[in-house]
Amino acid sequence: MASLKELRSRISSVKSTQKITKAMQMVAAAKLRRAQDSAQAARPYAQKMAQVMANLANGVVAGPETPRLLTGTGKSETVLLLVLSADRGLCGGFNTNIARLARERVATLVGEGKDVKIVTVGKKGFDALKRLHRDRIVSAIELKDAASPAALAARVGDELRKLFEAGGFDVCELVSSEFISVISQKPKARTLIPAREAIDPDAPGPDLKGAIYEYEPDEEAILAALLPRYVDTVILSALLENAAGEMGARMAAMDNATRNAGELINKLNLQYNRTRQAKITTELTEIISGAEAV
Repeated sequence: MASLKELRSRISSVKSTQKITKAMQMVAAAKLRRAQDSAQAARPYAQKMAQVMANLANGVVAGPETPRLLTGTGKSETVLLLVLSADRGLCGGFNTNIARLARERVATLVGEGKDVKIVTVGKKGFDALKRLHRDRIVSAIELKDAASPAALAARVGDELRKLFEAGGFDVCELVSSEFISVISQKPKARTLIPAREAIDPDAPGPDLKGAIYEYEPDEEAILAALLPRYVDTVILSALLENAAGEMGARMAAMDNATRNAGELINKLNLQYNRTRQAKITTELTEIISGAEAV
């Protein structure tokens, strides 16, 4: 049985931990609001961009002048997984779920005979995948490497385009977390390149109210200019969704940790009081027995 000194020390330690988890919960809650607003503010732009791309892509017949970012290489032998995660832990299963989905995609693609490469954005994603798939990781980027999410999205998009133009892959899949609510984040994988497979052809386009319009220059030229921006926009939207999901997961995890610490403190206090009472009873018994012996 633990001594009273050991119990007091442990109670003090758990109380200190509880203060830390409570502070982290409050910080995450404050950051969550900003991250959630940023993610929601980016959605309309991303949706409109997807609508424009769908309209342009539907009017283009694949040919030698068609941008390869739209149509791809015509093959799907080499698949690049772009895995977005967080730089920090203590956010429940947020990073673990993303890494698990990435590993599942690797296993599925390898089983289909594909050559799989990985680019990680976020330290935790790299840490989770390097043990089994270090030889497949061609680049590892941390979130702190850029001043803002927009700058990071532009850097990642530029790296992907250079790798694609150099023949480094045929298809790129984006693995990230979709922010649903404060307590719900769902990891998902979707095609990023070629864009034609990523764009929903049935997505509702802008209401032109019967107007007929022509593109100048032609659709291929406009697509060549817009496709890099479209890729950057999808990556930026995913980064913002990830940031909101991370803060929501961290807030929930720290709230659970705070409540668990409170329950543990109550149990330790009960054990401390019982131990103290037993010790006092033993001492009284010894005193009474000594007095009777005299």
